Amino acid sequence: MKAIGYQAPRAIDHPASLLDITQPDPVATGRDLLVEVHAVSVNPVDTKVRKGSGPAEGQAYKVLGWDASGIVRAVGPDVMLFAPGDRVWYAGSIARPGTNSELHLVDERIVGHAPQSLDFAEAAALPLTTITAWELLFDRLGVVPGKQPTNKTLLIIGASGGVGSILTQLAARLTSLTIIGTASRPETQQWVRDLGAHHVIDHSKPLTQELARIGHPSVDIIVSLTQTDAHFDQIVEAIAPQGQFALIDDPVSLDVTKFKRKSVSVHWELMFTRALFGTADMIGQHRLLTEVAQLVDAGLIRTTLDQRFGTINAENLKRAHALIESGKARGKLVLEGWA
Repeated sequence: MKAIGYQAPRAIDHPASLLDITQPDPVATGRDLLVEVHAVSVNPVDTKVRKGSGPAEGQAYKVLGWDASGIVRAVGPDVMLFAPGDRVWYAGSIARPGTNSELHLVDERIVGHAPQSLDFAEAAALPLTTITAWELLFDRLGVVPGKQPTNKTLLIIGASGGVGSILTQLAARLTSLTIIGTASRPETQQWVRDLGAHHVIDHSKPLTQELARIGHPSVDIIVSLTQTDAHFDQIVEAIAPQGQFALIDDPVSLDVTKFKRKSVSVHWELMFTRALFGTADMIGQHRLLTEVAQLVDAGLIRTTLDQRFGTINAENLKRAHALIESGKARGKLVLEGWA
């Protein structure tokens, strides 16, 4: 099978940062599905892993990719949820080879039936960010889905990115929270408004100043999706007493004692945790992907695909990684098909 991999961590402009390679076709065992990969999207985690780690011991290449849509070709003997021919979407496990390959093995418990109303590229844009946003909002923060009246506010820092784009939609469609998104450019600010945010503020300016401008000097729930280090002191000042703070990025340091005076709770989200540790509730990702597929087909949630980057090959993946690293991406970047 065709795949894209690398042999050592390198800058994206290095000729060997990502390479077109061939590998043996994998075989499904246990609860694994063997999926024919039709489309993949690129996430910040792809660039972080590429820059920070090489192949596992005994492997010649490391294959990235943690978002895919495709067709089940074969199933392991213990599979109960899927059959060959099923159309699926998923985000995979960081502990296994990635989706940048024509054929891919994935545990059925973290796979969902893909939305019928989306093509492969539109579907591939969503799984990793959808799982992250859903787990963050409903599992970590404990927000209860439903339109019960509430006066609580939610601030999403980095609302125009991949996770922010789906988190904004989930909060807007499934809760009664007042949603404040941040974005710094006119086009990304409009993107966030279109996704359902009630207010949009500029995170290149002091957050407290921007929040005061829109009449919300304090916020009950703050979610930081990017540059937590840069915004942390403003977050501490802006969050309401007994508020909740959640994050997904990797700050160099995080002095949570600054939250003590306000009794603020802190919540981490890593969507790979369930698969990485084989948790008892691992099948929760299958269930949430299935539920979100129904929301998509009902017209309540839209794909966050922003750009189609051509067929799945090393050259196009390099371009996508470079754009992600520039910090100027909006929504999701997707590659589709094999030349």
